[in-house]
Amino acid sequence: MQTFPLDSASRPFLAADVGGTHVRVGLIRAGNGEGLAIEILSYRKYRCADHPSLSAILSDFASHNPPVEHCVIATAGYALADGSVISANLPWPLSANRIRDDLGFQAVHLVNDFEAVAHAAAHIDGSQVLQLTGPAEAPRGPLAASTELEMAVLQQMLRNRSHVSIEHGALSGPGLLNLYNALCAVRGTAPVHATPDAVSAAACDASDPLAVETLQLFCGILGSTIGDMALLYGVQGGIYLPVKLVEHGQLGVIGAASWYLEKLAK
Repeated sequence: MQTFPLDSASRPFLAADVGGTHVRVGLIRAGNGEGLAIEILSYRKYRCADHPSLSAILSDFASHNPPVEHCVIATAGYALADGSVISANLPWPLSANRIRDDLGFQAVHLVNDFEAVAHAAAHIDGSQVLQLTGPAEAPRGPLAASTELEMAVLQQMLRNRSHVSIEHGALSGPGLLNLYNALCAVRGTAPVHATPDAVSAAACDASDPLAVETLQLFCGILGSTIGDMALLYGVQGGIYLPVKLVEHGQLGVIGAASWYLEKLAK
């Protein structure tokens, strides 16, 4: 069980958003505004593939900033009681206890990345929100593969594994790359991009038609998945997509920090 000392709210702490492709880290302090205001004192984005562990990334960030005692990490996967995280999306094992011991933190706290982003929504103002659809258009629950192309791509992925999760097949950094590679195989074309950010960059500048088609598939699968979740959980207050295509910037860090400060306030 995670504990939250009452005197920690006024002290700076580290907040990290850990994904399969990038880790975003911020030095955070509770702000002076109304509610649980957040002040980002320092921020940096790291490529996972460039570092042997999350401890190495946090150590590098810590070397350029004042020392702190607490760290909160938003990550995909399921946190076990021993502080380790079950996730097929990360390039290396993640253990809160190992990070605490490696960097000398007093405590390392874990939160699911979806929960963290939900907390970040409270820190978004009107200028950062784009309404995509109105309340009259109810979401529909399609099949996992709702088009012939999605089915062909899924069948391509199933050649190498018995089960393809949404995260592995599309909705993550590694998933985007897997989606691109499968689409290339379906189209009979050799892949030219080796990283998720290369795929998204080529799609955004329209320099590669297959990258554009991959991102279109990604958005279609994302929409279908969100529609299913809205039906499953009875969503009525709206849906926030914390993405600018596939880049969500500081939202994960802000959400992890917001979650931590909210726990301290209780």
